[in-house]
Amino acid sequence: MGLDDKIGNAAESAGGKAKETAGKATGDERLEAEGKGDQVKADLKNAAEKVKDAFKH
Repeated sequence: MGLDDKIGNAAESAGGKAKETAGKATGDERLEAEGKGDQVKADLKNAAEKVKDAFKH
């Protein structure tokens, strides 16, 4: 996994956590769900990168 990918995925996950927290604080269920979705998407990207790395070695 490249450093750029790790940084991008971490940023996406952090942004998702911020959205989730903001959604909870304001009672905006849509924003909260969107934040959770962003976190899941980042986690899936990390998993895919790890699989790619495993096949490279």
